[in-house]
Amino acid sequence: MKSVRQIKIIVEKHPEGYVAYPLGLKGVVVGEGDTYEEALADIKSAVKFHIETFGEDAFETEEIIETFIAEVIV
Repeated sequence: MKSVRQIKIIVEKHPEGYVAYPLGLKGVVVGEGDTYEEALADIKSAVKFHIETFGEDAFETEEIIETFIAEVIV
């Protein structure tokens, strides 16, 4: 039986559509779509494939407990 994990996903809205990526995984995993839902479905599929391919090595060593988004002026 496979273990279930909760993965935090960042979804960004761009003029061309949506881009999504997970936090806490090693490597580059990106999903995209014309809608929020399409991007989320795409990244879910990509994350599943990434974990099936790399197993426990797909995960960063430390768990992300909480995620914040902040803006600064530079």
